[in-house]
Amino acid sequence: MSGGTGTPGSAGGPRFPDELACDVETMDGSTVHLRPIRSDDGDRLAAFHQGLSADSVYHRFFFAHPRLSSGEIERFTNVDYTERLALVAEDGKRLIAVGRYERIPGTAEAEVAFVVADEAQHRGIGTLLLEHLAAAALRTGISTFVAQTLADNRSMLDVFMKSGFPVSSSTDFGTVSVRFPIEPNDDYRAALAARHGRPPAAGVAPDDGASP
Repeated sequence: MSGGTGTPGSAGGPRFPDELACDVETMDGSTVHLRPIRSDDGDRLAAFHQGLSADSVYHRFFFAHPRLSSGEIERFTNVDYTERLALVAEDGKRLIAVGRYERIPGTAEAEVAFVVADEAQHRGIGTLLLEHLAAAALRTGISTFVAQTLADNRSMLDVFMKSGFPVSSSTDFGTVSVRFPIEPNDDYRAALAARHGRPPAAGVAPDDGASP
């Protein structure tokens, strides 16, 4: 895996997990760089958010939210990399996607969410983020992901439903709640092999692996 030295969230803060950084190939054959978010990503995150369409923002936040507040930027860019992790996808120096999980306190479950820049959608980047977030979460003792999305957000629902994980879902007033264990099983390994055209690379997910 490739990776560079990052900046902890604060002096003496959590270790930056360089091992989570890597280059990945998208569905169109292009390469993007995945890495954990850093505390100095605030300007890039703000620019990424402002570049999203109104529909993409609404699907992520469930309301119109054209700009992130300073408090949101602070929270989103400062994570502990275990209970809370965010991964960004970069095309050059520009952020084109962000995925994150946050453990639900006192449980082995975490809420997962991601958003991809409009011009980078339909390239499999959301699926790549989910794969790498799941692999990282397993290492911290998280066993299940949960998420909520709007019923008309077919792109995100397709990422979950076609992931290979055994997803259960329920719908309430136009919002879909999904839940799935993230321990790799035979169906997940088969889905990975189909997506990447090769067996999962060793070392990305504990014991079982996940494609980089």
